[in-house]
Amino acid sequence: MSAKRILAITGGIGGAKLCLGLAKILGSEELAFVVNSADDFRHLGLHVSPDIDTLVYTLSGTANAETGWGRCDESWNFMQALKELGGESWFALGDKDLAMHVERTRLLADGWSLTEVTKNLASALGIDYPIFPMCDESLRTRVETDQGVLDFQTYFVRERCEPTVRGFVYDGADRSRLNPALTAWLDEAPPSGVILCPSNPYVSIEPILQVNGMRDFLINCQAPVVAVSPVVAGQAIKGPTVKMMRELGVPGTAETVAAYYADFLDGFVLDTEDEGQALRIQALGLETTVTQSVMRSLDDRTALARDCLDFVDQLLSR
Repeated sequence: MSAKRILAITGGIGGAKLCLGLAKILGSEELAFVVNSADDFRHLGLHVSPDIDTLVYTLSGTANAETGWGRCDESWNFMQALKELGGESWFALGDKDLAMHVERTRLLADGWSLTEVTKNLASALGIDYPIFPMCDESLRTRVETDQGVLDFQTYFVRERCEPTVRGFVYDGADRSRLNPALTAWLDEAPPSGVILCPSNPYVSIEPILQVNGMRDFLINCQAPVVAVSPVVAGQAIKGPTVKMMRELGVPGTAETVAAYYADFLDGFVLDTEDEGQALRIQALGLETTVTQSVMRSLDDRTALARDCLDFVDQLLSR
């Protein structure tokens, strides 16, 4: 394995699992993360960054292993008191998690960028890997549904993904720009590989691709760009990916995801359950590799990360 400067692009829980596996293999000089921030929102007057926090908690070993989101050994005194007062309680904030949002909101109000805040909070939890929000500007995902256009967290958490999806809007994309800290990292030395983690294509990865400059970077990237399928045997690794695909009128398959990214991808990682789709994905002009991609344990995460890095190396040698 020779690939030593990897950029991982990720959303929330599913992607963070692979990010942890990569971090178990590569050091902070060899690995950086770009994280979706389009599901950030204001709640109870606080700036909440769900995907960023999921990654930070996962890398720091403080994530709730049962839920995949929030912090371990959490308490819920604040939420209980809020409910007693008749407050808005549909988005659960644990006491430890609440501290993260309070501090983020304070720093942002003091003029810090989201990138600076993220670096500060991650460092406080012992993380020295570069973590780049996709942009510092406000870019927000809205979900077009049979019940109207909903903010992402309203659709995802309050409505529990029940409305039928018709499409997506990425508000603020036209005003966004590639994170300057990411640009500086790329200018230091080109990546030897880019890995799209197994996150939802429409609400985790597409918002990142909507940032001005990101898709062009991937299309023109001289290093291999590979993606890990978030769909295995017609089921989403995590979340409503397949439900969304079906409601959008496309097959809920790994092949559909590969086609969605095909304009900038070099390779696609398939689960063994979907090996039969490999030839059709190769017909899109992509290389494929087949492996066990469902991550139930830390060993699974590390093994998949190693398979992805080996795949990058294979593509580099061609």
